[in-house]
Amino acid sequence: MTGDIKEVLLSKETLDKRVRELGAEITADYKGKEILMIGVLRGAVIFMGDLARAIDLPVALDFMAVSSYGTASSSSGVVRILKDLDESVEGKHLLIVEDIIDSGLTLKYLMDNLMSRNPASAKICTLLNKPSRRKIAVDVAYNGFDIPDEFVVGYGLDYAEKYRNLPFIGVLRPEAYKH
Repeated sequence: MTGDIKEVLLSKETLDKRVRELGAEITADYKGKEILMIGVLRGAVIFMGDLARAIDLPVALDFMAVSSYGTASSSSGVVRILKDLDESVEGKHLLIVEDIIDSGLTLKYLMDNLMSRNPASAKICTLLNKPSRRKIAVDVAYNGFDIPDEFVVGYGLDYAEKYRNLPFIGVLRPEAYKH
């Protein structure tokens, strides 16, 4: 599986350090408040678990599953909610946790949807950001890393449901996803 990786973009150690920094920043910003972390399935699960442990506040977890990629390597722009939240967000401080922001289309749809449910606040935390691919503006409160326009996998990110379990973020060789 690692033979499909062209290069390691972010090592496990680099990821661990940045997640701890994000956790400390979120802890300071939300002091005295409870957070409802909303993970965007499936890619954000590993990042969200590590981030939750790095936050020194009461944290509840919930998940949404949305689809905009299918098995393609770029977003279709059509967003479908496959799994909605299990609890109400009304009056709660939401932290939407995403693995990667590419075009921004999926996250914009998700934020609009969540804001219509009257939370006390909602902020976005992403592990990876590809500003060069942005098609729509998205306000990101917490950003792990800006990355180049490469197809990346690992640490929760996949291609066709593979590579999520890699402990690092790697650039996938084009021949692994272009058939």
